[in-house]
Amino acid sequence: MDHVVAHPETLYVGTPAYLIATENPDGSANLAPASSYWALGSMLVLGLEAAGQTAENLLARPDITVNFPSGDLWRSVLKLDGTTGRNPVPADKSRYRFEADKFQAAGLTPEDSEMVSVPRVAECQLQFEARVARATPGLGESYYMVEAEVLRVHADPQILKPGTLLPDPRRWSPLVYQFRHFFSTGIELGWLPKSPTADAPPPA
Repeated sequence: MDHVVAHPETLYVGTPAYLIATENPDGSANLAPASSYWALGSMLVLGLEAAGQTAENLLARPDITVNFPSGDLWRSVLKLDGTTGRNPVPADKSRYRFEADKFQAAGLTPEDSEMVSVPRVAECQLQFEARVARATPGLGESYYMVEAEVLRVHADPQILKPGTLLPDPRRWSPLVYQFRHFFSTGIELGWLPKSPTADAPPPA
């Protein structure tokens, strides 16, 4: 296999898209799309732009929800592109417009949380209630690496393995953001031997 030196416009090789809700200074909810994400145990690490209302909110009020849309919600996620909860709009966000109600702008429904002060996204089949433990400025201070502890997980019963409370990856396809395109997950190729939802050992 021959490789060439590539020059991708972005390095988003394929991560789950998510919607993060935070609390504005007036107590209303802000909702923003993001895709820089990974998890270890009960901790999430989120990459968020420093200039956005989301970062300003969670630095002052650490309650958040992280909501994972399925593939059919990609248009709702797209409706939030180019919107900001900052008013006035920061000078370095010239292509953005202010939206006071991001849920309405995306055609989504706020749903009360149980352990944090901000709402979940009702249409998302997988939702995390979480609280920020630490936010570290990145190099150049243009972004934050946000560490948040998940306090409660909510799931649509339709995506759980029958008879369990375990999300079944065969029953749910998260929205994936890849080089500025949206995808849903494809056919299953295999699984780890320790998977709690597998019905058989992995194929050899």
